[in-house]
Amino acid sequence: MKLAWPRTIVHADMDAFYAQVEQLDDPTLRGRALVVGPRSNRGVVLTASYEARRFGIKSAMPMAEALQRCPNLHTVPPRFDRYQELSCCMMNVFADFSPDVEAISLDEAFLDMTGAERIFGTPLQIARKLKSSVKEATGGLTVSVGVASSKYVAKVASDFNKPDGLTIVEPADAVKWLDPMPVSRLWGAGPKTVLRLHRIGLYTIGDVRKACPHWLKRMLGSYGLHFQSLANARDPRRVARRRTARSMGSERTLLGDVSSKEDIAMHLRQSAERLGSRLRSKGLLAGGVRVRLKTSEFKLLTRQVSLPEPTCCSDLLYQCGLNLLQRFDEPSAHEARREDSTYRLVGLAVFGLVEQGDPCQLDLFSFDSQQNELERTIDAAAQKFGQGAVVRASSLGHARTLSGNTPTLDFVDFEEQVE
Repeated sequence: MKLAWPRTIVHADMDAFYAQVEQLDDPTLRGRALVVGPRSNRGVVLTASYEARRFGIKSAMPMAEALQRCPNLHTVPPRFDRYQELSCCMMNVFADFSPDVEAISLDEAFLDMTGAERIFGTPLQIARKLKSSVKEATGGLTVSVGVASSKYVAKVASDFNKPDGLTIVEPADAVKWLDPMPVSRLWGAGPKTVLRLHRIGLYTIGDVRKACPHWLKRMLGSYGLHFQSLANARDPRRVARRRTARSMGSERTLLGDVSSKEDIAMHLRQSAERLGSRLRSKGLLAGGVRVRLKTSEFKLLTRQVSLPEPTCCSDLLYQCGLNLLQRFDEPSAHEARREDSTYRLVGLAVFGLVEQGDPCQLDLFSFDSQQNELERTIDAAAQKFGQGAVVRASSLGHARTLSGNTPTLDFVDFEEQVE
């Protein structure tokens, strides 16, 4: 006798989303080994099509390595506005199915469909209707769907038969279904944790499930018991209905390493202007600024500061970035002293985001209304005539390899708010 479904959780994950969008918009790319990312050996792969994955190419792989694996690889620069547009279409579809939707990223979400069987039918019928609705709304994009009674099992299920997959895991079958899977399928087990699990003799999820809880806790701490709970298909986490932006950033992988503070400052200026514009367009203020530098040896260095007053002023973000840049001269406690470091990535991020109008303590004498009005005027010009319509005079003397042609990755990091 099959167990009743205490909850019906759906995990929907678009298939190679960025690459699939490019193949949707340009039919000549269909069936080709394709990656989305900067056309530079110094960049990294954002998404690889399934044709490219046959060569072992995957997300976050250095572009140079991807091109070595597949010399005929086709590269396409990212179009985040287009991905955002289709993501909105997809999320609107999800909202039609359930009021409880937790977006994990642009292309991935959980839906709590508990009690919806009377409207949409069985879990299998729900999954089929969801897949067909997404395909219709997006003009042909496919989504893989997993359905289970917990978030964890549903997430594993959606990845089980990609691409265009559909996997239903009955509550009574969940533990047996998970048992033979590798420990890398445990939610939260990264490469280092997987190696640690292997070193203590745990290779499958079933191995974790059958292990002594006291031994697991001694060997892995609280993570051991967490992994064992997942291995038993237990995951009480609810589907969060709302998510708010926690941080927002803009990073550039440079076409050539830089070492002078003048060159780094040029990139910080451009990132500050992008971030200020995005903050203003979304009605947000930043409570802190963070600078990230990656050395030519791939060491990631960061410095950050909290602001006395939340702001969306690009110029103020830039000035904070410049101040933080001076702090890289002295290594922090966990960093080795560096001799004339060169950098391959420059990034600026803002955190502690609040909505304009939220109650917060403001400094009445520090707000520059003229600067704010100027930046909003520049925003309007860029919206009407395109990016680059207004350029700072200080940017004109720099080579385009520094300003216009370097690959840029804009990102938003989220935190959950459970209602």
